[in-house]
Amino acid sequence: MDEMTKKQLQATACRIRMGVIESTYYAKSGHPGGSLSICDILAYLYFLKMHVDPKKPEMPDRDRMVLSKGHCAPALYSTLAERGFFPKEELKSLRHIGAMLQGHPSIHIPGVDMSSGSLGQGISAACGMALAGKIDHSSYKVYSILGDGEIEEGQVWEAAMFAAQYGLDNLVAIVDHNGLQIDGKITEVCSPEPIPEKFEAFGWHVIQMDAHDFDSIDAAMQEAETIVGKPVAIVQESVKGKGVSFMENQVGWHGKAPNTEEYEQAMSELDSQLKELEG
Repeated sequence: MDEMTKKQLQATACRIRMGVIESTYYAKSGHPGGSLSICDILAYLYFLKMHVDPKKPEMPDRDRMVLSKGHCAPALYSTLAERGFFPKEELKSLRHIGAMLQGHPSIHIPGVDMSSGSLGQGISAACGMALAGKIDHSSYKVYSILGDGEIEEGQVWEAAMFAAQYGLDNLVAIVDHNGLQIDGKITEVCSPEPIPEKFEAFGWHVIQMDAHDFDSIDAAMQEAETIVGKPVAIVQESVKGKGVSFMENQVGWHGKAPNTEEYEQAMSELDSQLKELEG
């Protein structure tokens, strides 16, 4: 990846993070911590990797993305708005009665490929999409982002068995490994560790990457493209709350929105990062 592309993606991810903070602040609710940890991979997918068109959000040959950890919808919405699927002004209406942007992804929102939120169900739907692509001899890829706390759900492993059984090499599952869930550290709640070895045991090709390093992200995605005959699981090592100093590695920002003082500080920090990247 050349330096200009990398810097553009870093700036895009920063703007996506600003959208996360803005939307959760105006909603007075939401999940900024887990949303902030996936902004880099979303920037890479929607601005470099995936075949999508905001003017034709339902075109049959588009690549699909299922946010299995649906409570982190603010990150997906901010990405879609940044990509031009709908106006950025909509972010301020997150979770408002009668507004388009619901608390979890809804298939009725332009650019959203699957309604999700009940943990474990998103990856199952992604498996169905991937199998449909195989049956139809379609070229599209299916990407799904899961939380590391989410994979404590048994349904995730049923889907993992299914994907391996049917050789869904058009499916890439990205596990956001930030180590925290709503009740604390994943290792203390109901440990899913070791995550890479589990997916390997279920018949997946496993790749590990740094969630906040675009060279690492690019290398992982390039490797995923070479895999034939089995699904790919990318375990990304991430920081919950990435980009906002007082949110980083703090479990409390799961289900908590910033107040006015916190909003202003977060936006100031992100604005400084963006100016440095664009300067």
